[in-house]
Amino acid sequence: MRKARWAAAAAGVVLMVTGCGSEGGSDEGKGGGSGSSQAPAEAGSLDAAAVTKEIADAATAAGFTEKPSDDVPPALRSCMVSWQPDDKKAADPKTSYDATVAALGKGGWKESQNFDQQGSVIKTLDKSGWTVKASYQGQKDTFLLITFIATDNGPACEKLFREDLEKNKDS
Repeated sequence: MRKARWAAAAAGVVLMVTGCGSEGGSDEGKGGGSGSSQAPAEAGSLDAAAVTKEIADAATAAGFTEKPSDDVPPALRSCMVSWQPDDKKAADPKTSYDATVAALGKGGWKESQNFDQQGSVIKTLDKSGWTVKASYQGQKDTFLLITFIATDNGPACEKLFREDLEKNKDS
């Protein structure tokens, strides 16, 4: 439960940093995550399943395997993707991180922001109304946290993120 709340909080941070409500993204009822009974995404747009596949394909090609973790809260599954690699299984996590970001770039994700300071790297990549925050923080063999968190920037998802934040505000 704690990790699910963390994921929702991370979504809120990503939402605030990316300026949710920008162009593109989902429409009310757009489908995605596992167990979803929602309608498919509009032609040419991405849904959560497609974003998950793109991140997973790029990351596994770069040498990462996915680290099992708590799932995204059910209400946010069509609006958010959280993919965390098992950095202990990667030969060189930094090289794999860089290769994953490069592969996403080759797949049409456009880098819009880059933060690199004292061992922390956060790259923001945008595509079809979605934003990926690719984060690499810490050092191998000490504390290392690598995450790829994607959010749909559409108005329907903005509403869901705000509702989730309000619901968990006092928790």
